[in-house]
Amino acid sequence: MEAGKVRVSLEVNGKAYTAEVEPRLLLVHLLRDQLGLTGTHIGCDTSQCGACTVLLDGQAVKSCTVLAVQADGGRVTTVEGLASPEGLHPVQIGFWEKHGLQCGFCTPGVIMTAVGLLQDNPRPTEEEIRTALEGVLCRCTGYQNIVRAVQYAASQMAEADERREVAAAETE
Repeated sequence: MEAGKVRVSLEVNGKAYTAEVEPRLLLVHLLRDQLGLTGTHIGCDTSQCGACTVLLDGQAVKSCTVLAVQADGGRVTTVEGLASPEGLHPVQIGFWEKHGLQCGFCTPGVIMTAVGLLQDNPRPTEEEIRTALEGVLCRCTGYQNIVRAVQYAASQMAEADERREVAAAETE
């Protein structure tokens, strides 16, 4: 190992990674520069814009405020890790269906924040959605369609849960 570096191991989008990093390296730079996951955007370097939001162990965090060594042993999900072989994540579909983006710069952070919100609160009110999104700056949309996209995703996810519950009850 190179002098002054620290070894970190983490799971990113379901894949195990080990890297040697400087102790002061931010998670956002590990993701973008070493792992090539450029969907996580760097907007301000001061944690004000939220464009760098990822899920760390299931919680939405601004990756410009987390050292890579703090993520050692953790599970990180970036916007690239949301889609599955079956298709896009419901939040991604919501953004498509409800025109939740314009320039797209903040979109990865907004989507990851919304995914984190819906994991914790599957049926948020409009006010709860707006409160959750306060940490992500969008200079284009005025948030109206973003809120609609999150509401759409929440309803689609709730309907999918209900279909699974009905199917499970029918097999019992």
